[in-house]
Amino acid sequence: MEQIKENIAIAIANSLDGNITKDEVLTKLEIPKDKQNGDFSYPCFNLSKLLKQSPINIANEIKNKIKLDSYISKVEVINGYLNFYINLDNISETVINNIISQKEKYGKLDIGKGRNIVLDYSSPNIAKPFHLGHFRNTVIGNAIYKLYTKLGYNVIGINYLGDWGRQFGLLIEGYKRFKDEFDIENDALNALSKIYVKISNLAKSNEDVMNLARQNFKELEDGNEEYLKLWEYFRNVSLKEYNRIYDMLGCKFDSYNGEAFYNDKMGEVVDILNNKGVLVESEGAKVVFVGDNMPPCIILKSNGSTTYETRDFASILYRVRNYDFDKAIYVTGSDQILHFKQVFEVAKYLVDEKYVKNLVHIPYGMVRLKTGKMSTREGTVIELNNLLNEAIQKAKNIIEEKNNELEDKEIVAKQVGIGALVFNYLKTNKIKDMIFDLDESLRFDGETGPYVQYTYVRAKSLLNKADFDINKVNISDIDFSIVNTSEETELIKNLDKFSEVIKRAADQYEPAVLARYLVEVATCFSRMYNECPILSAENNIKIARLYLVCATSIVIKNGLEILGIESPEKM
Repeated sequence: MEQIKENIAIAIANSLDGNITKDEVLTKLEIPKDKQNGDFSYPCFNLSKLLKQSPINIANEIKNKIKLDSYISKVEVINGYLNFYINLDNISETVINNIISQKEKYGKLDIGKGRNIVLDYSSPNIAKPFHLGHFRNTVIGNAIYKLYTKLGYNVIGINYLGDWGRQFGLLIEGYKRFKDEFDIENDALNALSKIYVKISNLAKSNEDVMNLARQNFKELEDGNEEYLKLWEYFRNVSLKEYNRIYDMLGCKFDSYNGEAFYNDKMGEVVDILNNKGVLVESEGAKVVFVGDNMPPCIILKSNGSTTYETRDFASILYRVRNYDFDKAIYVTGSDQILHFKQVFEVAKYLVDEKYVKNLVHIPYGMVRLKTGKMSTREGTVIELNNLLNEAIQKAKNIIEEKNNELEDKEIVAKQVGIGALVFNYLKTNKIKDMIFDLDESLRFDGETGPYVQYTYVRAKSLLNKADFDINKVNISDIDFSIVNTSEETELIKNLDKFSEVIKRAADQYEPAVLARYLVEVATCFSRMYNECPILSAENNIKIARLYLVCATSIVIKNGLEILGIESPEKM
């Protein structure tokens, strides 16, 4: 469909003798809400002033001059709109053939060939269990990673760990005081989290404790061997648990360089900004002023210590030099919008403009519980490990209730439970805050992961019952013109949009575009399944429809894989 759309735009531009470009036509070319008005529609009102004619006359003139290929069956003028109707006999065969022949490669494009994208996402704070809030960051980032990979880019996934900062002074103090009160040996990460909550609460009411924590971190920065060993222990314990969860989510990173990695690289940032004459003193701190509408960006605190921003600048320098990126994308919560505005503004003093303009912040909304906001210090977080296990168990309960004889129930329950959580996070526009509801995520109807997975299972079941084998029938011998009901036509049109949807989702950094598309494909398939007999149809119709079923299963599986969700063969 995308190629047909482009061909229409070229034909319209050519018919107007250079008064408008193909790209200008494409921005106006739309899909009519009323399907009776064709598959594509071009409004001619914007040309009226330019050509000094009525929109209807312009539309008729274009219609008479235009030259289109065989994929267009007719062109009509309706109230100043030029409406194009696709020749479905041709497109059905082309679409189904493309999907069947390309299989898992269907939807792949080479737009990004030879270009690098640095993607910074997940980035949990070490020594704390992976919780529900980090999950949204991780699944959004993982989907964007796979979207851009599908477009041919070389994507470098970076887990910029929160492994430095004053909180480690607190944790060291808590560890020294309370380590014997918790089960460090058998449940280290949870023990560290509880120690952190306890010492944080104590520091709130006791300024001496907070001062000791500040001193601990200063000694850590200065290279205290005991504290460095403790810090390494905290980091290793954390990564062991995080990687176990990443494996469950099918999420991999190319780098785990966190904040601490840049400790010896920040001096250069200070020197460059100082030499450029933009580093100035303000209330004892060294700052860069970034405009009237933003507070100054602090580079060095009044005590001479560096900041989170300083480490961000060091990481930008490192990533420019090591990855020569086409884009550097940061996935973080919306509470960091101001931070990244400051960082990107100051970055212009550090690296070439071609890199600065391709620094991209992707903010996402917060995840809240029904009882309110989560807080590690208050101990009001949902640990992801517990949530994943609960989702898997609930999925297993549903499976045992509906199909207790199913083989590999444990595997399917894991695919459905985790898939339900991931899909629930990705179907919502990323910038929106969301209230978490596990039971809603696991529904098998509506806009849910299990609904899309079940559609795939239903398609595979049909193919298995028919003993369908694409190698037994030559696709060129099939008459796809008989696959022409409104339900079949709508499904084919949607399947053809797959690569267009992938590109749009990547361009908008919005996995929800793909998630909602998969729901639409699943819904179209269900209508076709209910209205068009398949296994009981005449043999030529049956074979054609089975090819359509097979094509649908490929698109759903490919789409779910991009979102980081597995497709069970049975359910």
